[in-house]
Amino acid sequence: MPTNTPEPHTLDLPDFLTDEQRAIITAGYEHSVITAVAGSGKTSTLAWRIRYLLQQGHDPARMLVLMFNRSARVDFERKLQEVCHQSGLVLPEIRTYHAMGLRLYKRFVREGYLPGFSEKILTEQEISFQAWLLTRRLAPEELADEIKRNKKDFVETATGFIDLVKTTLSPAEMVFEELGYSQKHRYLIDLFHSFEQWRKEHSRISFADMLYEPVMAIHQNPPLQRLVGNKMDLILVDEYQDTNEIQHLLLRYVAGDRARVTVVGDPDQTIYEFRGAKPEFILKRFSDEFESPLEQTLSYTFRYGHRVALLANHLICHNSGRKDVLCHSHPSTPATEITLHRAANDAEAVLQILGRETGDDLSGNLADTAILFRVWSQSVPIELKLLALQIPYRIDAGKGALFSREVQAITALLKVVSGTLERLPEDDRLELARLLLRFPHVGLKESELEQLARFLAGFTSAWHERLLALDFGALAPMAARKLRKLGEILQQLRGYSGPVAGLITVYAEHTDLYEGVRSLALTHDTAEERIDTIHGLREYLKGLDVDAEGALVHLKALRQQASEKRAGGGVLLSTIHRTKGLEWSRVIIPGLQEKYLPHSPRAQDNTREILESERRLLYVAMTRTRKALHLISRPESNQPHLDGDQGPSRFVDEFCFDLANEFGHWLDNRAPDTDRSLKLEAPLTPVGSRYAAQEGVALEGRALTIAGSKSPLWHQPRLNHSIFGIGSVIAEDESSFEVHFSSGEKMNFSKKSAHLYFSIPSP
Repeated sequence: MPTNTPEPHTLDLPDFLTDEQRAIITAGYEHSVITAVAGSGKTSTLAWRIRYLLQQGHDPARMLVLMFNRSARVDFERKLQEVCHQSGLVLPEIRTYHAMGLRLYKRFVREGYLPGFSEKILTEQEISFQAWLLTRRLAPEELADEIKRNKKDFVETATGFIDLVKTTLSPAEMVFEELGYSQKHRYLIDLFHSFEQWRKEHSRISFADMLYEPVMAIHQNPPLQRLVGNKMDLILVDEYQDTNEIQHLLLRYVAGDRARVTVVGDPDQTIYEFRGAKPEFILKRFSDEFESPLEQTLSYTFRYGHRVALLANHLICHNSGRKDVLCHSHPSTPATEITLHRAANDAEAVLQILGRETGDDLSGNLADTAILFRVWSQSVPIELKLLALQIPYRIDAGKGALFSREVQAITALLKVVSGTLERLPEDDRLELARLLLRFPHVGLKESELEQLARFLAGFTSAWHERLLALDFGALAPMAARKLRKLGEILQQLRGYSGPVAGLITVYAEHTDLYEGVRSLALTHDTAEERIDTIHGLREYLKGLDVDAEGALVHLKALRQQASEKRAGGGVLLSTIHRTKGLEWSRVIIPGLQEKYLPHSPRAQDNTREILESERRLLYVAMTRTRKALHLISRPESNQPHLDGDQGPSRFVDEFCFDLANEFGHWLDNRAPDTDRSLKLEAPLTPVGSRYAAQEGVALEGRALTIAGSKSPLWHQPRLNHSIFGIGSVIAEDESSFEVHFSSGEKMNFSKKSAHLYFSIPSP
C-alpha cells in the first residue's frame, strides 16, 4: 500500500453536481461504500471520481474498475471518456468480473495451477444439449414422458441449477434443498457432478467457469492468493447489490491488504436472489471485511418527481434489511404523475390508461410505455385485449400467451367439444388428441399415450364414446380413472352451448386439471404460473360472452394477428426482473393484489424475507418511471378474501398513496422560498415528516394509525384472539397464518375464519 497519497491537483467540477456527488468525487484514499438510489447519476459521479484520482497522480495501471456486465462496461467507458475528454489523462481499464476471471484463469494455466482448456468457450447450445442428455439419463422413470414433452423447461432448470451452484459456492445438495424442489427432481445433484465430469474430460469451460475455476484455485492454494493480491491501489465496483458469493470472494483476494475499495449500489434494488445475489454483501459483509469503510450516499434522483419518491420511500421503509437512506427528488427533476386505479379487472384498467394517455388513437406511439408484471401469467388477458383492439405491443421474452401450451390445450378442448373434428385432416386430429390426453395427463406411458392418440385421430367425432368403450380393467388404476373421467366430461360437454368460460371451469373441476398440473410441475411457482395462465385465458374469454365455436374463431384471428410481423414499437410487456437499470416515460404495474405482489410464499419459506424481497421488487418497478406511474389494485372491501388473490395488496397501505400524492403534488407546485408549511388532509407518517424536513417544510396532520388500515387481519404484526389473547403474526402461507402468543404457544389459523376470532389490539 502506498505510504504517501499523491499531492492533490485542482479539479474544476461542474455546477450541476450535488454536494453528495462532490463529497464522493473528492473523498480521501480509503475504503468506501456508496448507497445510490435509483436514477441518482452514479455513473457520472464515478467517472468524475476517477478523473479526480487520476489528477491526484494515481497510477491508472493500478486502478481497477469492475462492472456488472458488458453493457454496463461499455456505458461507463463512454461516460469516462466524455468526462476526461481533452484532459490528457491515461484512463484505467474497465472490466467485467468474468473478463478478469478469464485473465486469471489463463495465468493459472501458465503457472501450472489449473489444467489447460479449449479456447472455444462452451456455448449455451452446447451446455443445453449436455444438460438434456444428462436429464434423460439421470431423471427417474416417472418423469420420462414429462421430460420429452417439456424439454425446454427441464433444460433451463438443469442449466440454471449448475450456474447457481457455481455462483453461490454452496454444495449442490445444499442448493437443491434451498430451492425447495420436490424429491423426484433430486437427480439434479447427480446431474451437476456428471456435467462437471464431462466438461473436465473434454477440457471445456463455460461462462460461469471463468470465475468458478480461478476462484476455487485461489481459495485452495495460498501461493495463488499471494500471486493475485496486492497488485492494485484502487478498486471501484459498480452495482454491488447484485454481487454473489463468488464475485465477493474474488474481490477480496484481488484487493488483498493493499487496495482501497469503493463499492456502489442500492440494497433496496437487490432483486436477483435467484442468481445468488444477497443484500448482506453491501449491507454488512463489505464493512466487516474491508476495515470500517467510509459510508456515503447519493440520495437525490434525477429520474422521477416527489410523488414517486414518496411512494417508494414509504414502501421500502417497511424493510429492516436496508440502509436507512431516504430517496429525494432533485429540484431539477420534472414532476411525475401517479395514479392508483381500483379496478376489478386489470386488462380493462390497462386499456383505459392507454386510451387516456394516447388520446382516441389507441395505435399511437406507445414505445415509451412499459407494463410490468410480477409473473408472465398476469400478461395473458392483457395481451389478448391488446391484440383484439390492434394496439401495438412488444413482448420482452417468448412468443406470447397464444403460443403457450396451456392456451393450445384449451384450444384443442374447444375443437373437440364444438364438433369441428370432421373438418380437420387426420394429422391435425392427432395433435389435438395428444394435447387433450395431456391436459391433464391421463397417466399413460408415452408409447401408450401415442397409441391411444392415433386411435382417436382415426375418428372424426364422438371421441367420448371411444374413451368410455376402453377396457379399463386392462389399464393401471390411475390411468383407468383419469380416462373414464375424460370420456365422461367430453360426453357431458358435447354440444355445450353456454359461455365458453363456464365450459373451461366445468372441465377443470371434473378432470382435477389443476391438481394434475401441480403434480407434474418442478416447483410450486411453476405450477401456479401455469394455472394462472389458464385462469387468465378464461377471464379474457368470459368478457367476450361467446360459446366454444365463437371462441375458436376469435382465437384463430388473434393468433394470425400475433404471428404477423408487427411494424413499429408499441407498448412493452415485461416482468419486473427483466427491467432493472431501464426506464420509461410511463410505467403501468397491474396486479397489486395478494398472490402477485407480494407473491404467495410457500409454507417452508421465511415469510419476513419473502416480503422484504417482494417490496424490493415493487420498489424497482415503481422507480422505472419518469413522467407517469399507474398502479392497478383491487377495490377496497371489508369482506374477507378467501381465495388469496382478489384483495388489494398489503403494499397499497404501506406506500401511503394519498399522502404521497397530496404532499408530492404540493411540492411540485409550491412557490420557491415562500411556502414553508402544509396542513395535510391525508394521515401524516414518519417518512413524510422526514421527507418534509429535507425539503424545509413543516407538515401538520393527524397521525396514521394501524387501526385505520384496510389490510386483512393477518397482515398486522399483532392481533388479539378472543380466547388466547395478544399474539404476533410470525408466518403465513396461501391459506393460513401462524401466531406466537404471549403465553409462548404458537398456533396456526385459517385465513377463511380469521375475522370471527381476531381483532386488532388498541395502539
